[in-house]
Amino acid sequence: MKILVTGGLGFIGSHTVVELVNAGYDPVIIDDLSNSNVRILDQIAKIIGYKPAFHEFDLCDAKAVKDFAANNPDISGIIHFAASKAVGESVQLPLKYYRNNFYSLINILQAYEGSPLNFVFSSSCTVYGQPDVLPVTEDAPVKPAESPYGNTKQIAEEILRDVVAAGSAYKVIALRYFNPVGAHDSAMIGELPIGVPQNLVPFITQTAIGKREKLTVFGDKYDTPDGSCIRDYIHVVDLARAHVAALKLMEQSGFNGYDVFNIGTGKGYTVLEVISAFEQSTGKKLNYQIGPPRSGDIEKVWGDVSKSTQKLHWKAERDIDTMMSSAWAWENYITQNPL
Repeated sequence: MKILVTGGLGFIGSHTVVELVNAGYDPVIIDDLSNSNVRILDQIAKIIGYKPAFHEFDLCDAKAVKDFAANNPDISGIIHFAASKAVGESVQLPLKYYRNNFYSLINILQAYEGSPLNFVFSSSCTVYGQPDVLPVTEDAPVKPAESPYGNTKQIAEEILRDVVAAGSAYKVIALRYFNPVGAHDSAMIGELPIGVPQNLVPFITQTAIGKREKLTVFGDKYDTPDGSCIRDYIHVVDLARAHVAALKLMEQSGFNGYDVFNIGTGKGYTVLEVISAFEQSTGKKLNYQIGPPRSGDIEKVWGDVSKSTQKLHWKAERDIDTMMSSAWAWENYITQNPL
C-alpha cells in the first residue's frame, strides 16, 4: 500500500517513513525542503536499504499538488506533516503560518477528493490551550489558542471534521501529539533545525556540544514544582509508530469518519527536569540561564493517553533517559558527519 507522507524529510516525517517501511508500507515523500535537508533521504536509505520515492515541491502550489495526484492515483493513505511548526515564530509571523498550514492541507484534500483514502493529520496538544484539568483528555474543551500555530491546528481539525461530515470518502484520524524528542536508534536521523533551534532538546544538545554558548530556560515563576514549564515529552520513534497504528485502525471495516487521539507518555516533566535528565543520561553538564517567559507558551500540559492505548493499541515505550541519550547520539553523529 502506497502512503503519501507530506513533510517526509522533516523530524517526525523521516522517522515515520522508516516505521512505515518496517510495517510493510510503501512511502512516497513530498517535501519542499524549506525546513528540512534533502540529504535526510540518503540517511533514510541507509536505514531501510533503499531510497523511497521523493518529490520536491510546495504543497501551497495548488497546480503542483493536482498534477502530483493525477500522476499518483494509487495512493491509499496520506500522513500530513507538512506545516510551519514553531510556536514562537508563529507569534511573530502569523501570516506565514496561516498560509502554509491551511493552503497545504486544503490543496491535498482537494487533489484527492472523492478517493477513499485514510488520512492521518499531524495535530498538537496546543489545541487544548492551558487545560483546566490535567492530564488532559481528548474530550477536554478546545480553548482559544495561545499562538497562531496552535490556532492553525485547531482550525485544521475543524476543516477535517467538516469534510468528513459532508460525506467525504476520507477516513480521518488527528493525532494530538505532545513534545516529540529523541532520535532513531541508529543515530542516522533526528531533529535537524535550520538556524537557531526553536525546540528545547536540540538547543540542549547544541549547547552541550558547543554549537551554542548557553541555553535559556524561559521562565521560572510558573505554578510548577520548580517554576519552569511542564510538557509531556515523547520519543519520536514511539510517535512515528502511532501513525502506523492510526493507518491500521482506519483499515478496519469498523472505523468510519473522524477521530482524535492524544499521543504522549501521560507524564509531564519540567524544563529543568529535562535538563537534569540530559545531564544524568549523558554525563554532560549544561550551561544554562533563566530568562523571561516566552510569548505563546503554555504553563503546563500532559496527556491522558488511555484512549490511544485502548483503541489504537499503541503505547509509548521509551523513557526520558532514552529520549535524551538518543538525541545526544544524533547530535554527535551530525557533528561528525555534517549533512
